[in-house]
Amino acid sequence: MSYGEPSAHPSAEPPNRPPAPPPSPPSRTLASARDLIGAPGERLSLGVAARLSRYLQVLTQAKKMGKETISSQELSDYTHVNSTQIRRDLSGFGKFGKRGVGYNVEALVSQIRKILRTAGQHNIGLIGAGHLGQAIASSEIFADHGFRVVAIFDSDHAKVGSKVGSQLVRDIAELRQVVEEEDIVVGVLAVPTNAAQGLADELVEAGVRIIFNYSESLLDVPPEVTVHTSSPAVDLLYALYFYLT
Repeated sequence: MSYGEPSAHPSAEPPNRPPAPPPSPPSRTLASARDLIGAPGERLSLGVAARLSRYLQVLTQAKKMGKETISSQELSDYTHVNSTQIRRDLSGFGKFGKRGVGYNVEALVSQIRKILRTAGQHNIGLIGAGHLGQAIASSEIFADHGFRVVAIFDSDHAKVGSKVGSQLVRDIAELRQVVEEEDIVVGVLAVPTNAAQGLADELVEAGVRIIFNYSESLLDVPPEVTVHTSSPAVDLLYALYFYLT
């Protein structure tokens, strides 16, 4: 087969001074990054990590377009995250922006990468040299965020040995060896649904702990393995919701 995120009591107040106002209730709609993150060194909450990743995606593209500054409202327009939430998320990590000027794009990209612990380069093993696999291998989307496709695999002997971008397609039988040699940390599945689970099993056995799944298969993996499934249909449903509401 070819593999085609205590107010003071009023009586305690000095004379001639009005009682202290009651404390403001916590917001129920906007989460504080400081509350969600916890103490330094702890993991980000899923919500904060997901939003920071979306900000980074927009900022990376803005940087490529030559944009030097960006406002929280502009980030909101592109991510559909409330601009107040954006400012709250970012202020939880320090002062990044200037009122009336916005955020420095390059500096914010660097800071968010550090927060997400994605600074540096991470190697990817891509399984599936069909049309989808070739499109993924040829795209700059991973490279823009510090990921590099270092190996491509397929079980179709007609594809093995052929070139996709700068990579030669390898036989799937070489997976375990290449994962170790190339220090692959992410496995990308660009394969048919019926082949995905077996190949996910092989990635896990080879030591890969992050799997990006482009198939519709609901992968069954050990708890220490993270799976992210990307579905164009889900993205369309998300976009449709904003169109209809």
